[in-house]
Amino acid sequence: MRVLVSGASVAGPVLAYWLTRYGFTVTVVERAPALRKTGGHAVDLFRPAVDIAAKMGVLDQVRARRTGTDSLTFHVPGRSRPVRMRTGKLIAAVSDRHVEIMRDDLSEIFYDAGRDDVEYVFDDSITAIGEDGVVEFERGPARRFDLVVGADGLHSNVRRLVFGPEERFATWIGAYLAVASVPDYLGLEGRMEGVSAVGRIAGLYSAAHLPDARAVFLFRTREPLDYHYRDVPRQKELLREHFAGLGWEVPRLLAELDTTPAFYFDSITQLRMDTWSRGRVTLVGDAGYCPGPAVGGSTSLAVVGAYVLAGELAAAGGDPARAFPAYEAEIGAYVRGSRDLALRMAGRLVPAGRFDLWALVQAVRVLDRVPDAVIRAAGRLGGRSARLHDAVVLKDYSPYEKARGHGAARA
Repeated sequence: MRVLVSGASVAGPVLAYWLTRYGFTVTVVERAPALRKTGGHAVDLFRPAVDIAAKMGVLDQVRARRTGTDSLTFHVPGRSRPVRMRTGKLIAAVSDRHVEIMRDDLSEIFYDAGRDDVEYVFDDSITAIGEDGVVEFERGPARRFDLVVGADGLHSNVRRLVFGPEERFATWIGAYLAVASVPDYLGLEGRMEGVSAVGRIAGLYSAAHLPDARAVFLFRTREPLDYHYRDVPRQKELLREHFAGLGWEVPRLLAELDTTPAFYFDSITQLRMDTWSRGRVTLVGDAGYCPGPAVGGSTSLAVVGAYVLAGELAAAGGDPARAFPAYEAEIGAYVRGSRDLALRMAGRLVPAGRFDLWALVQAVRVLDRVPDAVIRAAGRLGGRSARLHDAVVLKDYSPYEKARGHGAARA
């Protein structure tokens, strides 16, 4: 059975890996001319995604590429002393098994894990998907597939072609995120530094194996901003406008925008679809159920979604009428929980007023003094919502694996 996957970031390669283990023939098409290797920005893998990486036999590689960031130092305007905290304190409250890794590193690891069994087509994009399975491409000739999966992110091309314009499903939840590659002129060595003010946060971090660093910006606005998601000059202009006058290292970081080799800017937007499947087409990861970049654990959700989709297709013998509803039912609670988490985090991460900023500082100071064991216990007492990711139980789809000579690893 032939499956076309659009997108070679995270969900796409994970899905392709598992589908080939179940005997499907997989083609992945990617708009970019090659696999992105600029480092990307840091993403989190929580327990279920870490477990899937272990099943794929790549957990050692993932851990070897972890960022190594173990402390946070934030400066607050009007406060003489910075606020410091160990990152493990934050993670202990939500997960017992976690890895922070640069997104492009993670993508490369997942890609390498299955590349020998998957056809990857770069520098091309889908232009039409027929009900008969014929798919047309921007560059290559039309081809017929039994199934098509959109794993092409928040601004999914597949979703637009099959379900309609993004604005039908996208809900802006009040903030924006930007990331730029800059020199590591502070010599960060395992720490993140930044400044937190009312309505905006800026920070700088690196990874143990990277020669440079990432500047990250989060900020609130009253209304959605007017820009196109591919208009980089306009995005940089907006970033300069909203961070003008903020101290610490912000002026230098804004100046680096002129020469940065890699830049990301997007709204913190949540996708809400009643179903992300139609006919022979379905969506996975941010393309179908992005909870909100940076606030909802979208990378872990994408990895789990890809694993479950492949497993349910195998269990249904490739029948989308059975597999797609089972896939949506299996991850539905996780999707809804991630949406709720993102809404809460978007409201707390960037202080909306002076009281919120004061409360954030006090919370960090108290949390840094509490033993990790107490924090873990408090997180468990908080129930499923507090430890959303660790509460996910993965189904075992191993009975559906085919003997193909590639030695699929199991945890």
